Amino acid sequence: MMPMLRLATRDDAQLIAQLSRDRIEQGLGWSWTTLRVLRSIRDRETNVVVALEAGEALGFGIMKYHDDEAHLLLLAVRAERERQGVGTALVDWLERSALIAGVGRVSLETRATNASARAFYQHLGYREIQSLPGYYQGREACVRMARDLWVGRAVPG
Repeated sequence: MMPMLRLATRDDAQLIAQLSRDRIEQGLGWSWTTLRVLRSIRDRETNVVVALEAGEALGFGIMKYHDDEAHLLLLAVRAERERQGVGTALVDWLERSALIAGVGRVSLETRATNASARAFYQHLGYREIQSLPGYYQGREACVRMARDLWVGRAVPG
């Protein structure tokens, strides 16, 4: 059964921050604190979406929208729910929102050492476009990835 997806509320901010700390930011220090997540929830140019099942949060995604590009800032799924479609559902929701907003390109960064995240995004159609040494707090490299959402879609006419 697929989880229910909805926009995050201020009540979700602490859980999102904790998931970020535990699943994304381990070893780097905690930058996506509850306050920072709350700012994203309130930001009119950002969507924060949570995946829920039986009232329990399974994961979240945060995407910032610009005029012609969106940036997937964070995506995390509880460890026990990985590889069950939760992450794919979150990315799909955020990408559909980007298309509705007229945005056709999404970019993101992931740790260069995170082979499973890189494979996940590649499976979803993202391609690696750049490597940036020292991206994370001057200590760890990232791989920048991007996807053109317009490719392969019918043009309305």
